[in-house]
Amino acid sequence: MGKRARTVSLLLAGLMVLCAAANAQSLRNDAAREEAFMDWGFGVFIHWSFDSQLGTVISHSMVGANDKYLDRFINELPKTFDPDRYDPDAWVKLFKLAGAKYVVFTTKHHSGFCMWDTATTDFNIMNTPHNKDIVAPLVAACRKNGLKVGFYFSPEDFWFLRKQGKTIRRRADYALPGNNPGLLAHDRAQMKELLTRYGPIDMVFLDGAQTDDHPIVQYVHELQPECLVTRGEMETPEQRIPEAPLPGPWEACFTLGTQWHFKPTNEEYKSGTELIEMLISVRAKGGNLLLNIGPEPNGAIPFEQERRLRELAIWMFVNDEAIHGIRPCPVIREGDVWYTQSRDGKSIYAFLTKQGLWPRGERRSFRLERLEAKRGASVAVLGQNDIVVEYKPDNDPTPTLKRTEKGIEISVVRAQRLYNNHKWPNPIVVKLTNVKFSD
Repeated sequence: MGKRARTVSLLLAGLMVLCAAANAQSLRNDAAREEAFMDWGFGVFIHWSFDSQLGTVISHSMVGANDKYLDRFINELPKTFDPDRYDPDAWVKLFKLAGAKYVVFTTKHHSGFCMWDTATTDFNIMNTPHNKDIVAPLVAACRKNGLKVGFYFSPEDFWFLRKQGKTIRRRADYALPGNNPGLLAHDRAQMKELLTRYGPIDMVFLDGAQTDDHPIVQYVHELQPECLVTRGEMETPEQRIPEAPLPGPWEACFTLGTQWHFKPTNEEYKSGTELIEMLISVRAKGGNLLLNIGPEPNGAIPFEQERRLRELAIWMFVNDEAIHGIRPCPVIREGDVWYTQSRDGKSIYAFLTKQGLWPRGERRSFRLERLEAKRGASVAVLGQNDIVVEYKPDNDPTPTLKRTEKGIEISVVRAQRLYNNHKWPNPIVVKLTNVKFSD
């Protein structure tokens, strides 16, 4: 081959490499899958690892720790992790009852400890008294019960950094796989295991990978093109709800208390009412709520966390059609009344929040100034038939809707008996048809 031919050949080879790189960087979430994601509305996040035994923040206690602490953390603590009450089927049944459509599980947090049977490191669940893959039975339970499967994965890996002789830090240049070839190879090998062993995975949450051209984001899309990347490709505000809707699909993730991991003492949990109102706010703004639980070291869901999921369960059992398969409205709220609409736009849901204890059989009226009634406009309270108030035959709970000079006025009765004391502390939802938002 002549010099000119070799030069052309090298140029072509270089062009092919550049084209391949450009194509790799162009891999994105499938638009149809993102649209479906917006329907799900509510998911359960699970932060759980071997250091739940200490009740500390997950992984982060390694940052700034001395060698003695790190040696004990890595070499001793896994020897006592034995979650003998781990029952993923019971977990998932509770999540489903609470109205969740998907589950996101921490396969590997920043510590580098893997909750599956991996060939990439000895720092994993197989080297504990439990000695069984945690991920596989949870995936099976989700599929059995019809919930979507999501994996949390941290590209940052404190165990690997220590193995390299580096100081454990968050987001230092060498802590990021894009700047650390050894770490990138380690992460790729782990991601390949996760996305080739357990069948189709619905979504991956890549903590510390906030750009869609991140090498692990791209590798997820290469391995499973239909798998959604949430954090890494979507906005995922943490412990906060945006003031206004964000463009495209997005997901807000929150703790039930103050910590992601199990916290046995000094914990303060949000009330069920607060969680419901957070869900309403997120959905009204077009996002999904990913609500975290932190199982105990033995695998049980803490009593306080289960009780809050069950308060969500009764509310979602009544009102789920206003949460799932909806889209945001042109108007998010009027005061304490929040709005969502059905995907086809034929129904508008009004969430009547901040009502305090609403006694059964009591009628209340609301002025909705941003709505106009069309011909055949109607209103109904979700969950009830609007015909009967138990033990009160003379109480007519029929809801009414009338036009006013500005907007409409609805009048509704809380008729359904949900608690034995006849008082209900959580938002009532009304369904409005043949109404529209005024210009």
